[in-house]
Amino acid sequence: MKKFAIILAGCGVKDGSEIHEAVLTMYAISKLGAQYKIFAPSVDFDEINHVTNKPTGNKRNSFIESARIARGEVYPLSNFDAADFDALVIPGGLGATKNLCNYALEGVDFQVNDEVRSAVLSMYENGKPIAAECIAPVMLAKILPGTILTIGNDPATAAVIETLDCEHAATDKGEVCIDRENNVFTTACYMQDTTITEIGTSTQNLIEAIMESL
Repeated sequence: MKKFAIILAGCGVKDGSEIHEAVLTMYAISKLGAQYKIFAPSVDFDEINHVTNKPTGNKRNSFIESARIARGEVYPLSNFDAADFDALVIPGGLGATKNLCNYALEGVDFQVNDEVRSAVLSMYENGKPIAAECIAPVMLAKILPGTILTIGNDPATAAVIETLDCEHAATDKGEVCIDRENNVFTTACYMQDTTITEIGTSTQNLIEAIMESL
């Protein structure tokens, strides 16, 4: 049975992982006969009220919040070992740009969390598939220059990806961009105006493409 690692950034689109993308990724992996294990770094961040979209003044922690999606079964990203997994997936959400890296704050000059970078590079160096959804491909552009990625068709983010010496491939809803040379798989998900049904299609297409490559 193939084993996937999933990296989460918390719980909630405004300050953590996008919940629909995360859960439907888990569902697709399980539906297609594979297993998954959820990891997260421990990063404190500013809580966002998801009704008002404004900071609450409170702090939350990405590891503790990711446990909400993982139903408690979340593991420290510092303990990640590429030898234990066949593929790695990173769902999107603004937490990916705040807690897994600081793209939301720094723009193109951002840095990626050391544990995230290490996990991605260890999979890459072992020739194993790496996938990212929604805005998360921006992180892969920083870590793996020279790859082909998609965030759909948003021109501003596509320009950032190309500034980071990667190629951006415009895609429609549900489509998966596959860079076979680098074993990188990306799909736009909520970077496009879409529905939860279409997110289910995107995540299933992504996991199917990875499974076919294994």
